[in-house]
Amino acid sequence: MGHVIVVDLGYGDAGKGTVVDWLCARGPEPVHTVVRFNGGAQAAHNVVAPDGRHHTFAQFGSGTFTPGVRTHLSRFMLVDPLALAGEAEHLRALGVGDALDRLTVDELALLTTPYHRAANREREVARGAARHGSCGMGIGETVAYSLSHEDAPRVGDCLSPARLRHALTALHDWYRDEFPQGAPVPAVDDCVDAFTAFAERVRVVGGDYLSRLLRTRPVVFEGAQGVLLDEWHGFHPYTTWSTTTFENAETLLGEAGLGRGTAYRLGVLRTYATRHGPGPFVTEDPALTADLPDRHNGTGRWQGTFRVGHLDAVALRYALEVTGPVDGLALTHMDVAQARDDLRLCVAYEDLDRVPTTVKGDLAGQAALTERLLKARPVYTRLGDPVAAVEDALRTPVVLRSYGPGADAKRRTPAPPARIPRRR
Repeated sequence: MGHVIVVDLGYGDAGKGTVVDWLCARGPEPVHTVVRFNGGAQAAHNVVAPDGRHHTFAQFGSGTFTPGVRTHLSRFMLVDPLALAGEAEHLRALGVGDALDRLTVDELALLTTPYHRAANREREVARGAARHGSCGMGIGETVAYSLSHEDAPRVGDCLSPARLRHALTALHDWYRDEFPQGAPVPAVDDCVDAFTAFAERVRVVGGDYLSRLLRTRPVVFEGAQGVLLDEWHGFHPYTTWSTTTFENAETLLGEAGLGRGTAYRLGVLRTYATRHGPGPFVTEDPALTADLPDRHNGTGRWQGTFRVGHLDAVALRYALEVTGPVDGLALTHMDVAQARDDLRLCVAYEDLDRVPTTVKGDLAGQAALTERLLKARPVYTRLGDPVAAVEDALRTPVVLRSYGPGADAKRRTPAPPARIPRRR
């Protein structure tokens, strides 16, 4: 088995975690490491082990239930040591006591702190009815602060208490200046103590560590969120401050001297569509939202409502267009499709033949596209056989079908017939 990059083609919550878990658990070719290459502690990848244990993976790789599989947080991750400690404690309670021992963290990864989280929540509350649907975990604030402050704290700073204290003091003072009436936050010294303890507990490495690993051991790159939420290609402003396509993983492979095509690019989608929080959702169906509650997703204080709709081939074709070639698809929630005959497939929008792409960085163009999508109306056909429908609509083979949350509910699909030319 070579390297595999797992990316959600929709708005997230399609089942990336269960797919990564299956890749790591299936054997006999072992996965050495799960590499996280975007996002941070706001990720919520739900995995259910065969014995019923459930964990929501945020920063640890979703293959952690498999003994020996390691996690590497690349420099593209936003690392929240406090949230990481809480996640490690939950894993310990589930019998996985060595998760931190199997973790490496790139020294250049940005740190997410209580100050970022507090700023995120203050700013979101101030938006009132125009809220973006943030997770409230400080992700956007972490990135925004780093773009305007060269001394933004990074994981490597945790190895030097003096340097860390300087960076956190500047960040603390920035928060107080930005939000004079903001919520109380921890003292700088308390954060310094917690973050230095984090650096003493985990292995902090340089970028050459991952490059050596990629040249010698098979890894699974685990993405977070979904392509339709991408910072540049998503529908602004209802997006994440993160590159959710294959781009970061391909960059890391390139730095290791491995060219495009080295890794298998696996796109993940449900047999129906979902979206957490506000923003365009052309195929949303309130009846499905009521009929298909998600055990591990619900209405959150910051994200908002978990919304459900029909499969949207127009949006998925857009995702494939902006993210580049995909070698195969993992189609999840097949059990839901088998149990219902009312699921539909959106093949077009009444006033839009395709979702147009814009130049990367053209947020004004993406915002204008958002306005069009908020008014778009779907044109449906019956979904029928979801595998055939997806393959015909996206011209990409379905290589994995998932009938439940566990690795034992996954089925590999035979090689695609010659009638399906792979989308390139």
